[in-house]
Amino acid sequence: MLLTRRTLLHAAASLALLAGTVQAQNVAVGSQYDSTHVYMAPADTDAFVKCFLGVFGGTSTKQVVTTVTPTPSKTTSQLLQTPVGMVSLLGFTTPIPTHFGTERNGYLVTDMKTAIAAARAAGADVLVEPFPDPIGVDAIVQWPGGVNMQLYWHTTAPSYGPLAHVPENRVYVSRDRADAFVQAWLKFSGGKRILDIADAPGAEIGLTNTIIRRVRITSAFGMMLIFVTDGHLPWPYGAETTGYEVDDLDATLAKAKSVGVTVLAGPAAFGGRHSAMVQFPGGYVAEIHDASPKPHR
Repeated sequence: MLLTRRTLLHAAASLALLAGTVQAQNVAVGSQYDSTHVYMAPADTDAFVKCFLGVFGGTSTKQVVTTVTPTPSKTTSQLLQTPVGMVSLLGFTTPIPTHFGTERNGYLVTDMKTAIAAARAAGADVLVEPFPDPIGVDAIVQWPGGVNMQLYWHTTAPSYGPLAHVPENRVYVSRDRADAFVQAWLKFSGGKRILDIADAPGAEIGLTNTIIRRVRITSAFGMMLIFVTDGHLPWPYGAETTGYEVDDLDATLAKAKSVGVTVLAGPAAFGGRHSAMVQFPGGYVAEIHDASPKPHR
């Protein structure tokens, strides 16, 4: 009888885990609906928009002044849509409420209640519980290792075409919490770990004569590149949250320089790509890369 009970409990647990994975897979809408959150002074937003669209192409929604937090605040808000990813641009004219500005990106989900339950089941803390915004519902969650993200749901479902290149969420975590973060994200996203190198060259993130762990995960939410380090990161590494893939890095950097972008590091070849770190007007730091014709570790 005891054996039967254990068998039933084991089967129930397996089914629950499978259901949770399926549920997590279903909650993602698609990478073209996910955005990098960029906060900057309102006076800098126009220059940033002109520069960002000048580099990557695309369009911006009309800038509006609104409240995007559950407590009183005001910010300028606009969405930049490019072939290589979206940016949610915010320029607060009032003090930014706690927890806002710490989220690196926003992921559109099919159902907020299901997404929050799945995030909690995977090990996330809900820092800001779901609240209404002008076009839907938002929440902020924190994953092991202190990685903050926004989940959002739209009252009217948007319809965007696929991206030419899917951007990557670039995450830096400590050795202490790396495994917990990876497992939590895999469980929530229903993603697949496609790369996990324990001795990748640290030069990719400015750490010469050092090795780091590099993990790559793909899911319906898009790409994620995880760097596991001791935290001794030289500027500007760790300041970026997003890596943008382009057809030709050299051509993109030339265009970027012509519209006021500063190249902070690179270009250099690492991990099967040519990569550079850049800074846009207003202070936004990003990585830009193309596929390297020559394999690199």
